[in-house]
Amino acid sequence: MTSAPASNSTAHWRHLDAAHHLHPFSNTKSLNAEGVRVITHAAGSYIFDSEGNKILDGMSGLWCSSVGHGRHDIVDAISDQLKTLDYYNTFFKTTHPAAAELAAAIAEVAPAGMRHVFFTSGGSEAVDTVIRMVRHYWAAMGKPEKHIFIARRNAYHGSTVGGASLGGMKPMHAQGGLPIPGIVHVQQPYWWAEGGDMTPEAFGLHAAREVARAIDEAGAENVAAFIGEPIQGAGGVVIPPATYWPEVQKICRERDVLLVSDEVICGFGRTGEWFGCQYMGVAPDLITFAKGVTSGYFPLGGVIVGARVAEGFIEHGGEFNHGFTYSGHPGGCAAALANLRILHGEKLVERVKSEIGPYLQARWLKLAEHPLVGEARMVGLIGALELTPDKARRAKFAQEEGTVGLLCRDISFSEGLVMRAVRDGMILAPPFTLSFAEADLLADTAVRVLDRTYAELQARGWLVAA
Repeated sequence: MTSAPASNSTAHWRHLDAAHHLHPFSNTKSLNAEGVRVITHAAGSYIFDSEGNKILDGMSGLWCSSVGHGRHDIVDAISDQLKTLDYYNTFFKTTHPAAAELAAAIAEVAPAGMRHVFFTSGGSEAVDTVIRMVRHYWAAMGKPEKHIFIARRNAYHGSTVGGASLGGMKPMHAQGGLPIPGIVHVQQPYWWAEGGDMTPEAFGLHAAREVARAIDEAGAENVAAFIGEPIQGAGGVVIPPATYWPEVQKICRERDVLLVSDEVICGFGRTGEWFGCQYMGVAPDLITFAKGVTSGYFPLGGVIVGARVAEGFIEHGGEFNHGFTYSGHPGGCAAALANLRILHGEKLVERVKSEIGPYLQARWLKLAEHPLVGEARMVGLIGALELTPDKARRAKFAQEEGTVGLLCRDISFSEGLVMRAVRDGMILAPPFTLSFAEADLLADTAVRVLDRTYAELQARGWLVAA
């Protein structure tokens, strides 16, 4: 008879996981057959698995561990808050100190004129809140026919019904009867994959004018808002050409369409500015946020509301029939306040902009010289590598899309670096506390990963363009 695995072993945790845990964005059958990776603890820029491997967390968890792992001041702030007030809701004419103080603290770092905050439990709820909020605003202003949202293909706006519908991910739309009505998707500003013979600047204007075309086809009188990530994260760290966002803002203003900046990934310093819209030079009407607001130490998200929408709500909107049990949870608010104190006290946003960001960017962009890399790009501490068998033609691989990316990702993990695969590219978003030595280690490891991947592709005969 085979004995049961030890209770503190990888085999034990894999057994429990396979028997009871359904993972997000996973093929459960194949995952269980392969066996999950078990992460047991973390410190600074590193995670550690149950086999004793030390792995550089190049993705900040899931874009969120901005101030690094193991920050006891955040943990202590959560603990102290829960000992005082473990939970109370923000319904029924009620608030609590942490919610009020956090709303004010966020307003202080938000773009000018954005002084109001609605709290949620995370980014997907924030995006759903925007759908409800924007449509309610226009109804309150006597224009209920303005209900259509313009969004982008290959964008990611969460996994709820509303968020997944706004997002432009085909695999998500293939399940569950999505998207819901009232959403129009347009071309993304992805020059590498879709720019053809245009310069990046010309393509940025072209992609922006697709937004204008969609609004005009639907009728501006029917369009409520355009939503976009400043940089498309899960879509592959798609950094728009500099011409794109200012033109989109101009188009929306001319047609009286609200502009929504989805900052679940970019918000709270990832680009070297407090918000990605500031890096792009635009002033949105609403901003969604999550992830970096607490550095992942507690679930929290929300919507920052600009003066126009806030005034319409307050003066004309009456009761907004929307909210969540955990909107403004005391523990989440305490975590965010402690996280903001760290961001301010250690000047981490400034560090991303002027110190570690430029340092890593120089090493990262040099990877474009590798024979497997067609483009290397990075803003702040968010970057991508496009893998290609033919740089000149920006060609795709002959293998099924994603095959090479997953191979490279697995090699990266085996080398002790978390990079995420999107299609046949690798993406990166390390903690803001990354040291210069760790940045060197990251870049050196990435070179080894690319070398190993290139050699494996040669051995398999996969360095062939589609």
